[in-house]
Amino acid sequence: MAKAYPAFMNATGNIPRILEKIRVAATPERFTQDYLATELGFSGGGARAFIPLAKKLGFLGSDGTPTELYKQFRNTNAEKSKSAMAKAIKNAYPDIYARNEYAHSLSKADFEGLVVEITGMEKGNPSVRAVVGTFEALKSFADFSVVASHEERAPIEKKVIEDISFSEMSDVKLGLSYTINLVLPKTDDVSVFNAIFRSLRENLLKK
Repeated sequence: MAKAYPAFMNATGNIPRILEKIRVAATPERFTQDYLATELGFSGGGARAFIPLAKKLGFLGSDGTPTELYKQFRNTNAEKSKSAMAKAIKNAYPDIYARNEYAHSLSKADFEGLVVEITGMEKGNPSVRAVVGTFEALKSFADFSVVASHEERAPIEKKVIEDISFSEMSDVKLGLSYTINLVLPKTDDVSVFNAIFRSLRENLLKK
């Protein structure tokens, strides 16, 4: 019995053709079957499975609205477009990436073995071939090294900031402001309030 069914289309040959059309067509308010058939020119039944696939990729919301990731994929900057597809692939295949975080680097045969292992289906099963074909078609539009470089850069930049010591900033004058919220005790004794404000003045308000 199959354990899981990774995202796939049976008509995998339609995937690159649809993606190429998406990159040059205007972004619709909603990506529907009518849009797919009328605007992109894919009216055949085999192309209909692209919309569920696009939702798993994170390109479309549940109502068919194109997401920010969809718009990033359409970017004329090849690096940004390929990075968006790499992120989308990881969205669509969480079980595969949970098993092997470098699944995109596997050979086609090794990737097929991974799909067989995860799904419990037999090698050569039409669904297994469709998963592999879908993944390979999507992967041709992705660059995972771009995603990795961006993911590594943020912690490095953060570390540089954290490593700046206060001694290195000794010549920098900083203007700081404070907001102090006091919860005063319920009392009619004025000396209590005098003591509180005297302590604030001596400990916090000195220059």
